[in-house]
Amino acid sequence: MHLETLSALRSATGQALLAELATRHLSEADVLRELTRLRPRYPADLARAAIEQTLLRQRARAKFSQADRLYFTREALEQATSEPVATHRAHRLADYAHVADLCCGIGGDLLALATAGPSVTAVDHDELRLALAAANAAVLGVDQRIRFVCADVLSMSPPPADALFCDPGRRTGGRRRFAVEQYEPPLAQILAWQDRTPALAVKLGPGVNLAELPDTPGYEIEFVSLNGELKEATLWCGPLATTPRRATVLHQATTDLTPVLMATMTADTMPPPSRLALPGRFLYEPDPAIIRAGLVARLAAQLDAAQLDADIAYLTADQYVATPFARIWRVLEWLPFNLKRLRARLRELDAGTVTVKKRGSPLDTDVLARQLRGRGTCSLIVVLTHASRHPVALICAKC
Repeated sequence: MHLETLSALRSATGQALLAELATRHLSEADVLRELTRLRPRYPADLARAAIEQTLLRQRARAKFSQADRLYFTREALEQATSEPVATHRAHRLADYAHVADLCCGIGGDLLALATAGPSVTAVDHDELRLALAAANAAVLGVDQRIRFVCADVLSMSPPPADALFCDPGRRTGGRRRFAVEQYEPPLAQILAWQDRTPALAVKLGPGVNLAELPDTPGYEIEFVSLNGELKEATLWCGPLATTPRRATVLHQATTDLTPVLMATMTADTMPPPSRLALPGRFLYEPDPAIIRAGLVARLAAQLDAAQLDADIAYLTADQYVATPFARIWRVLEWLPFNLKRLRARLRELDAGTVTVKKRGSPLDTDVLARQLRGRGTCSLIVVLTHASRHPVALICAKC
């Protein structure tokens, strides 16, 4: 997309075309047919851009509640923060009157920040992405709270603000950059901004190497999951840091992307390592945010549960304790892993559909699920893992 294309899409003609396409439930396979259909009435470039935008809006519904009104490019949409995650982060910055959003992209975090209350200075070196962010802010009616600046934070100091948020570039040539000093800008440069603005938040990839992050007071690493999927990490600095490590779990049961449940666990003091035990009546699978934050032992203490194996994050207990921090299954029985014996036992349990989960097993779960599927009426879960360093299979059911 080019700036001229965005301008054409926002014109009266472009808006009419987008409204028409929004009713047609398009897929990638429909592009050529739609171009042919629209050719007599619209310029080819506008028709192509509108079709692309319609497909992107459909995909963006998984991230944005107002996706059908916003503007995207493919790469920028992939990199944009999901709205519930951005909203959670914005709430932690809402007490600051003025926040600078550095490397703002198309505005995933920017829109949440402006909606939460602060005035925002939005900075990005990419003119198109900045224009997309401005267009999206106008759609949501928060553009009056935002000042847009086209500049490269690699070669400039951040604008004056009460707090800074930075989402550094973590891709080049379509490939992810994992080392924090390969980010654009590098983490060391970002952290140096604290000399003038101590309140700083930095978005990191969920797989960030913790050894690359500061291990001193004044920094907090938070891992955030959404509906059981690890989304990202944030490094909170200075007055924004309240604990060394945090896991935040967001759940949404509706389609409007508003989290209906938020739970957080911190690591102010760490409990001793979890005790080990053979499988009990219930199996707990900790949320990935808990695992990445290194809080499995704390969760085990909270649940009075044990680990099956010192190197694997499955927990077990004889009592059921509801928790937002783990999925829970009822253990019907368990046995040392033996495929023939496992298949025979599933037949005896009247197994039909079998879902296979694993930790510490090299087997392909999809292939094994097809092999274990039976003709019975019970939907069962088979968990392949280790107990006391020995491979085991747990046959489970939903609680």
